[in-house]
Amino acid sequence: MKPFSKHSGLLVPLDRVNVDTDQMVPKQFLKALTRAGFGKNLFYDWRYLPGEIPNPEFVLNLPRYRGASILLARHNFGCGSSREHAVWAVMDYGFRVVIAPSFGDIFYNNCFKNGVLPIRLPESEIDEMFRAAKEAGSYRLTVDLESQSITDSQGRSIGFEIDPSRREVLLQGLDDIGVTLRHEERITQFENRAHPSAPLYDPASVDVRITSGQ
Repeated sequence: MKPFSKHSGLLVPLDRVNVDTDQMVPKQFLKALTRAGFGKNLFYDWRYLPGEIPNPEFVLNLPRYRGASILLARHNFGCGSSREHAVWAVMDYGFRVVIAPSFGDIFYNNCFKNGVLPIRLPESEIDEMFRAAKEAGSYRLTVDLESQSITDSQGRSIGFEIDPSRREVLLQGLDDIGVTLRHEERITQFENRAHPSAPLYDPASVDVRITSGQ
């Protein structure tokens, strides 16, 4: 997983509440076995008219937001089903940061497992960002995870809170497997103590073929 330390990018405002994971990735796109390629399906029913013609009124299709890598949303973003594909689509589209007043719990947790930084901010700060994004020709942010701060292109700076363990996971670029492997030596010692009559456990001899799909 790609580490996250600092990210600068264009912000796109999605001014909708209760955006659920079914709206983010409709069910017909859940057959793929890897994480790659879901970006084109993100918000599919909103982004496209019949025949996969880009909807000119949907915010992600507006020329001013082309190349955006920071998504601004409203309350309860990522609610609904537990499909991890929603985060895969967010990441594959190119978003590294999602900012909202609140998130669906499972979506929020899945973000940290896939290298996306979800930031909760008070409603007043979110409203100000929506206002700035709609008034500015190009509204850009720099998100610094180490200092837990956000600086916008107008010079305004605000802080955000994040659980220390989740912050560390993103800074180090560790998914669940990576976190487990940090304790490989202790796991090996435990296995060898627990099963002294078994052949000596050697992690280097184990052929593990795991792909992240990234």
